Amino acid sequence: MIIGNKDFDLKNKAYIMGILNVTPDSFSDGGLWNSQDAAMKHVEQMIKEGADIIDVGGESTRPGYTLISDDEEISRVAPVIEAIKNNFDIPVSIDTYKGGVAEAAIKAGADMVNDIWGFKYDDIIAGVTAKYDVACCLMHNKKEPHYNSFMDDVLADLNESVDIALKAGVKAEKIVLDPGVGFAKDLEQNLIITNHVDELLKLGYPVLLGTSRKSMIGKTLDLPSDQRVEGTVATTVIGAMKGCSIFRVHDVLANRRALDMTMAIRGK
Repeated sequence: MIIGNKDFDLKNKAYIMGILNVTPDSFSDGGLWNSQDAAMKHVEQMIKEGADIIDVGGESTRPGYTLISDDEEISRVAPVIEAIKNNFDIPVSIDTYKGGVAEAAIKAGADMVNDIWGFKYDDIIAGVTAKYDVACCLMHNKKEPHYNSFMDDVLADLNESVDIALKAGVKAEKIVLDPGVGFAKDLEQNLIITNHVDELLKLGYPVLLGTSRKSMIGKTLDLPSDQRVEGTVATTVIGAMKGCSIFRVHDVLANRRALDMTMAIRGK
């Protein structure tokens, strides 16, 4: 898969997506990187630690988050994306579910759309993604967390997202799927989907795993968000052994080292 000017071998290798939240209220790092100078220093650090993609988000999606306008979100993310592309040679993903924000971010230099609603929130975002021929990550989510058969329903929901993308003209080779750990799932379901994440591969697309510092880890280990590195690393190792290709994390270095070790073993 081509993301930006980089070729990602998602069948044989695994990659780290470093999280850059330019928000005042994200659950574990809100307000830390929402000045451009701080954001650039953090990007530089994540690249040094082994990030392969930078995922820029301008609206918190933590439980109980506050919706903001497209204009406000664009004003947060577009200048930062432009600065990243001007200063570093690394693909950039925009973490948004809004078509207008996605288009502004792509115009600023974003190479991938990372949609927590799997193209189901905004009718135009799939078309925007297709228009600019960028990669996309479609995450599993739903408004009401009701399931008849949990894993079957997740796969069916993701299949719907893929259909939306393909019908809009997104190329199949530009699609990545995300099981949506922490979204519309209780603790038990989050643990189940992490353990059975390889089932998503049946749909025929690479899988991104995003568990970093999430409540699944906090509740399991009874730890606050700033003490969940080891728990996150454990999920990265499990995800890599089960065939996931991209890992969206806050703590790049620890996950990079664990991932490289895991892949060295997995390849034998």
